[in-house]
Amino acid sequence: MLFSSFRKRFRKKRVTRIYALYWFMLSYIIAALIFWFISLNTQNEEIVTFKKEQLVKEAPDYQAQIQKIEREDKRKRFQYIGEGSTFFILIIAGAVIVFRLLRAQFRLARQQRDFMVAVTHELKTPIAVTKLNLETLQKRTLDESVRKRLLSATLAETDRLNALCSNMLLLNEPEKDDSLIVREPIALEGLVEECLSEQKLHYPQRLFESRVEEGIVIYADRMLTRLAINNLLNNAVKYSPKSAAVSVNVIRKDGRALIQVMDEGEGVPPEEVLKIFDKYFRGKGMQAKGTGLGLYVTQRIVHQSKGTITVEPNHPKGSIFTISFAEIKSNDGR
Repeated sequence: MLFSSFRKRFRKKRVTRIYALYWFMLSYIIAALIFWFISLNTQNEEIVTFKKEQLVKEAPDYQAQIQKIEREDKRKRFQYIGEGSTFFILIIAGAVIVFRLLRAQFRLARQQRDFMVAVTHELKTPIAVTKLNLETLQKRTLDESVRKRLLSATLAETDRLNALCSNMLLLNEPEKDDSLIVREPIALEGLVEECLSEQKLHYPQRLFESRVEEGIVIYADRMLTRLAINNLLNNAVKYSPKSAAVSVNVIRKDGRALIQVMDEGEGVPPEEVLKIFDKYFRGKGMQAKGTGLGLYVTQRIVHQSKGTITVEPNHPKGSIFTISFAEIKSNDGR
């Protein structure tokens, strides 16, 4: 714990030093630009003064020579101002780009560190539970009912590990690579019931409600669509009170099949609605453990199956995540 705290302080100091060096270099470049502009302008004034002193006032073209020198002086001033302004704009534009890239790199590094910590925590729990259950089964003679309950709990934890591994595998696939997707007609009634049964096994104390219209069929990858629905259900369980119900609706609307997962949690703040599907993103109110991958992977799965996913407030509180697919007929031969 002490080492971890020391490492965090060291990392924070290092980031502070990098930002300090960045601002120092930017200030130095701007100061140098201003210095050279003043120097060139001063030098030009001295040259103009010297040229005027070399003229003979009694010469017939004296005024013409003065005007010529002043025009050249004016042209030089415009040249210095133009070049200085151009360099200043380029420096500022470059500084803004570098600053944004630097900040994005630090943010990505922080997200990846948080991700690794979250993955470690997500892996340790099911592994520990599975190990404990297996050791209990190995070392003790148990009643058949207890034995079945332990086996069911162990299978539930392995399903949880499998879902996490699936999310991580999808994370590492190219955005547009759908070579591994197997699309087929899927009856949503059966698929949603499978997902709910799995969630009830994981969370036996939670209340799950469903309203599923019969005969709704979509064309998608069964395994990935199941993973997407389970991701939404897991989020609903994590971010809503234990006494609140998690609801799933499957309905038809305007030729589309809608899968709605509703919770009664704190909801998604308006400023985070456009960010919650980003990779590794975890909002300020997200206190539950997680990797920040569930919604990102879910969106990828839905988009690969030509669908859409949206989020809206659930009244009086909570969120409604809606997946929309094109509905097909059950006898469609595609």
